[in-house]
Amino acid sequence: MDIGVAVGDLRGPTTAAGLEEQVRDAATSGFRTAWASQALGWDALTALAVAGRVPGIALGTAVLPVPQRHPLVLAGQALSTQAAVDGRLVLGVGAGIGAMLGAMFGAPHDRPARRMREYLAVLRPLLRGEPVDHHGPALTAVGAVDVPGATPPPVLLAALGPAMLRVAGELADGTVTWLTGPRTLHEHVVPRLVRAAAGRAAPRVVVGLPVCVTTDDAAVRARIAERFAQAGRVPEYRAVLDREGVADAGGVAVVGDEDAVLRQVHRLRDAGATEFLAAPFGTPDEQRRTLRVLAGGRSGGEPSGRTG
Repeated sequence: MDIGVAVGDLRGPTTAAGLEEQVRDAATSGFRTAWASQALGWDALTALAVAGRVPGIALGTAVLPVPQRHPLVLAGQALSTQAAVDGRLVLGVGAGIGAMLGAMFGAPHDRPARRMREYLAVLRPLLRGEPVDHHGPALTAVGAVDVPGATPPPVLLAALGPAMLRVAGELADGTVTWLTGPRTLHEHVVPRLVRAAAGRAAPRVVVGLPVCVTTDDAAVRARIAERFAQAGRVPEYRAVLDREGVADAGGVAVVGDEDAVLRQVHRLRDAGATEFLAAPFGTPDEQRRTLRVLAGGRSGGEPSGRTG
């Protein structure tokens, strides 16, 4: 299983120079992918275009909520970034958190899987440089995007519920999850995704979790629970936390000493994850220590940036 690293806002506020340094450190340590999330700070695609000056590492969004971006707009942005980073982009997209879409943007958020199916049916041809003439229940899109030299990036879909997992398996190249533990992966996410992808290439399963190497598990889990408390209050994440049998984000995070953290990462691999998206948590010193352990793979002598 490969290991990628979160960069940018998920680890705390950072400058352009700090963002590039995070990506450079990840590349030097042998991690597969640097992942930028979309929140209320850095635009994820712009962040990756800035970080693309660092060679030798794939660059992914995990994830871009799409209701705020028309597919013609997103296709142009994604292909522009793809050209800027020499074809290393992985485009992770999602339906967004319903409560935020309505309260912050006034955007409709009913029937998210149906809306996403229509959106991807328009976006994928645009990423291939094909024209679209679509007049559907949720979208109108007429036109094409032409960015010379840009190849279509792989598309991953944030998917937690059964309907969205079907969309991911049928129309995307895999999924990106957040705050989803090994039990939920093994019993719910991976089987549904694989069934939906039957007849297509094996889907990627990128599993994002906060991670911290520490000797004080309880204190760190409490800090993680506080930092990501909002996740437990929205239906999308409440459902996967309940399915995992934990009360909050601290209960599903990868936390412990060096051996314990690596054992937990191995459990994700055994549950069907193809890549662990490590979101280093804590102070700068805690984050550096965590990344050293993940890169070194001390338990079992795994090569840098991988766990077997």
